[in-house]
Amino acid sequence: MTTASPSMSSFFRNRFVQAILLSGLFLQIGIWVRNFAVLLYVMDQTGNDPFAVSMISVAEFAPIFIFSFIGGTFADRWRPKRTMIWCDLLSALSIFAVLLTLYNGSWKAVFFAMLVSAILSQFSQPSGMKLFKLHIPEEQMQLGMSMYQTMFAIFMILGPILGTFVYQQFGIDVAIGVMGVAFLLSAAALTFLPADRELDEDKPQTTLKQEMAAGFRYVLSSKLLTLLGVSFAAAGFALGMTQPLTVFLVTERLGLPKENLQWFLTLNGVGMIIGGVLAMALSKKVLPQKMLMLGLAVDAVMFTVCGMSTVTWITLTAQFLSGLVLPSIQIGINTMILKNTEQSFVGRVNGILTPLFMGAMVVTMSTAGALKNALSLVVIFQIAAALFVIGLLVLLPVFNYESRKEPEPAAAEGS
Repeated sequence: MTTASPSMSSFFRNRFVQAILLSGLFLQIGIWVRNFAVLLYVMDQTGNDPFAVSMISVAEFAPIFIFSFIGGTFADRWRPKRTMIWCDLLSALSIFAVLLTLYNGSWKAVFFAMLVSAILSQFSQPSGMKLFKLHIPEEQMQLGMSMYQTMFAIFMILGPILGTFVYQQFGIDVAIGVMGVAFLLSAAALTFLPADRELDEDKPQTTLKQEMAAGFRYVLSSKLLTLLGVSFAAAGFALGMTQPLTVFLVTERLGLPKENLQWFLTLNGVGMIIGGVLAMALSKKVLPQKMLMLGLAVDAVMFTVCGMSTVTWITLTAQFLSGLVLPSIQIGINTMILKNTEQSFVGRVNGILTPLFMGAMVVTMSTAGALKNALSLVVIFQIAAALFVIGLLVLLPVFNYESRKEPEPAAAEGS
């Protein structure tokens, strides 16, 4: 006999959902105030020095490559609730320490605040994924990922406005204070999470190195996770290749002043918000891999249109539709990871697949300028569209796959 899926109201009554969304809200406030206040402050202090500005991105993204898998491995070893609370508390502590340093006249300490909170997030984020696996019923997992992605999309628009407003109205000291308080409030929200389960004392003791190796074996032995990794990397290559060049679509293909870029990005962000809401509505009806493949297919078409269009309203429409399906890519991948990964491996799998996407993005972002000099915008955007098609084709073998139908990957801890 089949039972009805839990309702939306039961989802929001879930104590875990309430706590994790409230924590996420505070974290997004802290992160966006941090990103834009530090950016504007460094630009003011250095006279818009490109090297100093680029170091902000290094401080933000380098920890993803260096600490993501390490953090994911520790997330599988430690108690996730406790890990997340301590990460937020240590982030707040480091931020207040930077505030004291600023009073002594050392403005470069803001890089330290960015670096420390970025490192700690690599331990906190996979722990959050583990808690999703523990406390969200499988039939509601896609809904949970959709809620989370929608909140990120909203802050893609509101975050820059909030961060710029706080810095311009109140200065860097208040901005850093807001960051610290936001992390403290996030930690307070996390205390309402259900208690961590007791660690299994009978589990064989393994070293960190053994658990890292087991994580790689687990991913490689799972056809689904391996295909997801390839698809995720293809999408990362495509997005990284085109993101820095969007301004040239505005100036060269459309012949508009560069200031008009903001309207294209805003419309893309609005599309992401609407896409997140639509993903929530469809979470019970559409398999996550179908949602992911739909996103890749639509983005392939929209990137083709963006590259070829010389008509403003067509490019604007393509930007909106591209943003509309972008949440489905993230939601589809994260839901499939959670549904098809053993609870004891969630941190490591997340720590392996996330850097694949970010690494692919950074590689092509760093070469975008050289590609622009060597190729036309039309060709570059067609290459990006082809990468989305590759990501789509890779997933065809799992189009009708239901979670847990393939044999469990043979990757015992420490084996």
